[in-house]
Amino acid sequence: MKPSAYAILENLMARYPALECCRDAVFAAGEMLVTCYRDGGKLLICGNGGSCADGQHIVGELMKAFILPRTVSDADAKVLHSLDPEHGAFIAERLQGALPAISLSGETALMTAYINDVNADMVFAQQVWGYGRAGDVLLALSTSGRSKNVVLACTAAKARNMRVIGMTGAEGRDVGARSDVLIAVPAREAYLVQELHLPVWHALCLMLEEEFFGRA
Repeated sequence: MKPSAYAILENLMARYPALECCRDAVFAAGEMLVTCYRDGGKLLICGNGGSCADGQHIVGELMKAFILPRTVSDADAKVLHSLDPEHGAFIAERLQGALPAISLSGETALMTAYINDVNADMVFAQQVWGYGRAGDVLLALSTSGRSKNVVLACTAAKARNMRVIGMTGAEGRDVGARSDVLIAVPAREAYLVQELHLPVWHALCLMLEEEFFGRA
């Protein structure tokens, strides 16, 4: 990663000293995501409750500008204008660079159909199986590390030759056992785990934005 992206990690540790135990894991997760995006991959995210909300929030930070401008290139602007002389300039001025990310909790019709027709614990695994490709990354959020639907999604991801980043509480448990990188924050109560998860994934989003949209 760029030194400027690494500086974001240092700032995270300065603001949240309790996360020092996670420094290496956060850095490894950042590098894994940089490789994924450089190779044309995408990020899939799953979690329940507050972790579900975190996953949807993460998608919002990756698929549009977070704190840096992400203007389209002049070449892309010319293509848009040539395709649509009336609206091309309008579109080009408002499009933003995106890092492909999908929250697996957003497909309500698919999820409820799968719960009704097959099995509730498989709602994330089925989507990983359908969306996932080698080189993609699954971000598995579980405060306990034991959420069965998240655990099964991790196994499906490994079968698809995806990499898995787990974010859990201190124990890691089943999600941790299936993760290539585990960010196990030093807390056990769900709300305390979530309070520490947020600055971690904010930092990861900032690191990725700096890497792909920051100055050279």
